[in-house]
Amino acid sequence: MIIAIDGPAGSGKSTTARAVAEQLGYVYVDTGAMYRTVALAFIRNGVSAESPSDGKVRGLLANIRLDMRFGPDGMRIFLDGQDVTGNIRTRQVTEVASRVAVIPEVRERMVQKQRRLAGIQEKERGGVVLEGRDIGTIVFPDADVKVFMKASVELRARRRYEELLDKDPNVSFQDVLSDIRARDERDVSRELSPLHQAEGTIEIDTSHIDLHEQVAMVIRAVRERTNRPIV
Repeated sequence: MIIAIDGPAGSGKSTTARAVAEQLGYVYVDTGAMYRTVALAFIRNGVSAESPSDGKVRGLLANIRLDMRFGPDGMRIFLDGQDVTGNIRTRQVTEVASRVAVIPEVRERMVQKQRRLAGIQEKERGGVVLEGRDIGTIVFPDADVKVFMKASVELRARRRYEELLDKDPNVSFQDVLSDIRARDERDVSRELSPLHQAEGTIEIDTSHIDLHEQVAMVIRAVRERTNRPIV
């Protein structure tokens, strides 16, 4: 079973996807972490995401190793053998990731990797929950269940601000709000895999409901869409 959860930054999709996967006994795949890891590779190798050359991007992608491992503490992501799970949540990586994600060569490589990974996990565990920007539209348009999560931009910025405070006590809410708005604009207006709701998607507005309700709505959709009993 493939469960695809899409939505803009800060909409709550990561927390919900993780909880849904745990309840169903499936693996949770944070596809955004994959783009963030590539962004970190861009930064470390001095490759510009503003005006990347085809040759540099292809060379970088050919020489980096990106791996995901799944355990009791969830998904850990590795870049060239190093666990970078905690290194990819900085504001700098976030900014570069949104630009890296629109590069065709990067997108193609990540989509292939996501499909291959999901296929393996579906066979091993019976299902997988993936969240991102284009899971229900591009990566798995025929997913068993497709969800689109949203919330007001102010609320999403507040959530991201509180998350970043742990790593940078000097972060400004207004700067985060500005970043979220700019990222929204890039996500919906980009030519390659723009953010939008897929046909047959269940929309969940997380502005006024808690995590328990969000998870319950997705689990209910799994039951209704697949007619499979969920323990």
